Amino acid sequence: MLVDSHCHLDFPDFAEERDAVIARAHAAGVKLMVSISTRVRKFPQVLAIAEHYDSVYCSVGTHPHNAHEELDITADELERLAAHPKVVAIGECGLDYFYDKSPREAQAAGLVTHIEAARRTQLPLVIHSRDADDDMIAILSTEMEKGAFRAVLHCFSSGPELARRGVELGLYVSFSGILTFKRSDEIRAIAASVPRDRLLVETDSPYLAPQPRRGQRNEPAYTAFTNETLAEVHGVSPEEMARQTSENFFRLFSKVPRPEAA
Repeated sequence: MLVDSHCHLDFPDFAEERDAVIARAHAAGVKLMVSISTRVRKFPQVLAIAEHYDSVYCSVGTHPHNAHEELDITADELERLAAHPKVVAIGECGLDYFYDKSPREAQAAGLVTHIEAARRTQLPLVIHSRDADDDMIAILSTEMEKGAFRAVLHCFSSGPELARRGVELGLYVSFSGILTFKRSDEIRAIAASVPRDRLLVETDSPYLAPQPRRGQRNEPAYTAFTNETLAEVHGVSPEEMARQTSENFFRLFSKVPRPEAA
């Protein structure tokens, strides 16, 4: 089986055919999906989808693009919402200096709040980091010293030092369709350096469709293409990489029950 550890099934791109999208995922061997929250104020929509489908779970949190809009969301509120059986992660949160849609101070403040919620709940933190490697390393290192938390660097497209420090801090590293792009040699080299027991796969759909679907709307079924490339990078079969990344997923996202066939 495969697990899409990060998708956005609540986005309008899927509204007209969500049942079909999930059916195609199952047919492609993707048996579980985590639909990721980007705004706590829109969390009820994310949760409703997770409640509707047995194979879908979700997170609760605020994307760095929206950090300034939800600075009033506290760790207490995140902890309360995360008590729902279908909520299996905190985030996504983090730093995005590429678009800078939210003031950097707000992004950092939001990240620290989410880290505290992850500590309290012992749920994995889903981290978004783009063009912010040094600040991300600094915040994660400082916060880890205050108290351990589990986390994943999602849709990894940063430099090798963030991957190395993340692994040292106990984090997991998740790769998306970016791994399959022709010009992603550096990302493939970083993926090769990550220990196999810290790897995850995802789509970040509806964005970043992998080769050979690049340019199309992405969907969870396409997790299989990224898994194939990750397997090539590590010199193992796609079946072995699927087994490894699924095992890693259940270790990190420990609130998700293992299907009997897993």
